[in-house]
Amino acid sequence: MASTTQSASVRSTAEIPLRSVKTPRKDAATRNARLPIGPHRPSVPGGRFAPSAVVGEAVPFTVTAFREGHDRIGVHLRLTSPSGESTLHRLSPLHDGFDQWRVHVAPLEQGLWKFRFETFADDFATWQHAADLKIAAGVDAALMREIGAALFERAAAERTRPPAEKAALTAAARALRDDAVADDAALIIVRDPQLARAFADRPVASLVSVHEEQSLLVERERAGVGAWYEFFPRSEGAERREDGTVRSGTFRTAALRLPAVAEMGFDVVYLPPIHPIGEVNRKGPNNSLTTAPGDPGSPWAIGSSAGGHDAVHPDLGTLEDFRDFVAAASRVGLEIALDLALQAAPDHPWVTAHPEWFTTLPDGSIAYAENPPKKYQDIYPINFDNDPEGIRAEVLRIVRHWIDQGVKIFRVDNPHTKPLQFWEWLIRTVCAEHPDVVFLAEAFTRPAPLQALAQSGFQQSYSYFTWRNTKEELEEFLGWISDDTADFMRPNLFVNTPDILTEYLQFGGRPAYKVRAAIAATAGASYGVYAGYELYENVARPGSEENIDNEKYEYKFRDWAAAEAAGDSLAPYLRRLNQIRREHPALRQLRGYTTQWSEDDAILTYVKHLDAALSPSGAADTIIVVANVDPHSARETTVHIDSEIWGLPRGVDYEVEDLVTGQTWVWNEHNFVRLDAFVEPVHILAVKERS
Repeated sequence: MASTTQSASVRSTAEIPLRSVKTPRKDAATRNARLPIGPHRPSVPGGRFAPSAVVGEAVPFTVTAFREGHDRIGVHLRLTSPSGESTLHRLSPLHDGFDQWRVHVAPLEQGLWKFRFETFADDFATWQHAADLKIAAGVDAALMREIGAALFERAAAERTRPPAEKAALTAAARALRDDAVADDAALIIVRDPQLARAFADRPVASLVSVHEEQSLLVERERAGVGAWYEFFPRSEGAERREDGTVRSGTFRTAALRLPAVAEMGFDVVYLPPIHPIGEVNRKGPNNSLTTAPGDPGSPWAIGSSAGGHDAVHPDLGTLEDFRDFVAAASRVGLEIALDLALQAAPDHPWVTAHPEWFTTLPDGSIAYAENPPKKYQDIYPINFDNDPEGIRAEVLRIVRHWIDQGVKIFRVDNPHTKPLQFWEWLIRTVCAEHPDVVFLAEAFTRPAPLQALAQSGFQQSYSYFTWRNTKEELEEFLGWISDDTADFMRPNLFVNTPDILTEYLQFGGRPAYKVRAAIAATAGASYGVYAGYELYENVARPGSEENIDNEKYEYKFRDWAAAEAAGDSLAPYLRRLNQIRREHPALRQLRGYTTQWSEDDAILTYVKHLDAALSPSGAADTIIVVANVDPHSARETTVHIDSEIWGLPRGVDYEVEDLVTGQTWVWNEHNFVRLDAFVEPVHILAVKERS
């Protein structure tokens, strides 16, 4: 029988030999094809934007397809890569009787792909189903055998079939017509899996219907996969002078931190704004309106007499120093993500050069940024309506400028407070010139604008993960991001930020920090931490979700090495999590998540699985995560695992290894677990084949 190989442009669970299809004449009077289809995925609600994926991502292509009556149909997916290579993939029915079909394909080439579904009457499957029933029952057996023989001869006559396959089909046809071959023997031919495989690979098809071509944007892997680490360059290497003021850290001193970040296994270092900070209305410690000499101010209050968005803060160094910093990061395998905050301090050069870019109030003053009743007196928001063309040109210039310095990732501050149309234009324009550039939307906002930003081009998005802490909340959230919105939105599961220190972390102690990091690192393809997380910094400013003595407004002095040497650092755990992510491709997939059931309302259980055909190593990868999300207790319960997710019948024993502790157990469908929050609150279990 014929064998198939994976093409160079895709990995697939069901790639089959390419065949040509004669497109039937379309009936101009109808919208439906002869064999119609219904909803399909990947897709974006509304159909105005193309769905997206990243290189190597296992994308499920699903479609509703059916025909009248009881005859069987087949569905193919035809994919065309950006370089023009075409591949064909056979979809399998998801559930009998529901007309749902699916195949998983992992595209390996960056760019705009084209895909279409092709439906056809599957003559072999129709005959096989009828013949199996009728010959066994002694009804129309001779007729069924003759129909099958003619079908096999028709297949054997096709020029594209391998000689061995043709010979097998011819022999089967001869046997079906041979009166000396009993019906019981004929049934063996009807049920022969090798013959069925031959027809699956090269179906004898009629009523072929070719459906409308769709697009899929495939972006580089880092657009959807990565571990991020945020730190303030001014704090790294900062020194306190004898007079109590602080000498800022620089790009040169901050570069000394990069090897330790890389050694923890992170992929991206995200920097808050590195530009000059306004002097007018500068904020003091803890967001106060009172400053003392030497207070550095908020990096998000961008612009002063020293320059604006295209300049670096003089305390940090020069533009050349920044380029050296980017190069130093690259040498240890890190990319730099730069903050893009479209706002201005009152003394930003824009304010005098382009006052029309801001909102002037009736009293003649310029409006501050507000989130009533809060006011941000050190920031003027941009008004995008007075001179949209001028603002577009300036922002595009700035982004191009930083791309020229080696930046390929931009973390965009509060994009939901700017026009959606602007972002669609900017991202499309920049990525047409530089396809590797990635934009992350820092938008903790309502679902509609959050999803609209992703649909309009943002490759990644902050999300609601930070505030989803109970088992029930997490099950709903993780199911949503891995399925409902996965065709267009890629969440980055940051565990904390300078602005966000949740009550869970404030009062959950060290177990809470472990739990959140483990779930973020295993449930999402991208996650991030803000510096200080590994030191369990959990004291909030009273009445807020912000760290006290927030680094946004002052320097932070941390002794990373001393904390790790004393065993007071989460860095070894983060290092292990990132190592596990790199060794297990299932954890670098947004999809492939399935919630499992436990009998405890604090034990979250899920499976991440990647089929062998879709895995870079060619081996299947299955991870079971069991997390005690109550950081204050030890919990005992039974978890129930559906092993059919990875193709193992329920009730069969299998071995699991805890990738954190190294312990192994034999598991089955129902398994006892005990998770002590103060010891190891999370199992990260790799499923092993039993010898």
